[in-house]
Amino acid sequence: MTTTKHVVATIEEVPPGQHKKVHVKGRDIALFNLNGEFYALGDKCPHEAGSLCTGKVVGLAISKEPGDYQLVRPGEFVKCPWHGWEFDIRTGQSYCDPQKTRVRMYESHVENGDELAKGPYVAETFKVSVDQQYVVIEL
Repeated sequence: MTTTKHVVATIEEVPPGQHKKVHVKGRDIALFNLNGEFYALGDKCPHEAGSLCTGKVVGLAISKEPGDYQLVRPGEFVKCPWHGWEFDIRTGQSYCDPQKTRVRMYESHVENGDELAKGPYVAETFKVSVDQQYVVIEL
């Protein structure tokens, strides 16, 4: 399968700790900036298709015993706004059903504009035929 690049935002549009919904080839994708690293997840929660981009970004609460918990990895998890399912933004892994459920990840990275402008670009061409003659005036 061939992949194609799609420019979806400038880095200024998604500052660290923020996220943005983008649309690529018919798909809604949630783009997250975790301290300058960009991650792209399918925007639909696999449970019942809630938009992850409208969900709350949280940390992971861990506990060794009841009543004693610690918040780790702040800002690295997104919580579905409908039913609270949580997903690791870096991997798409579910923390509600880690063996079976994950959100689709998309490759994302930052490229300089001057590198993107180089291409390679291939123009679509069409066969052209001329059936009539025309008078042309040049100014």
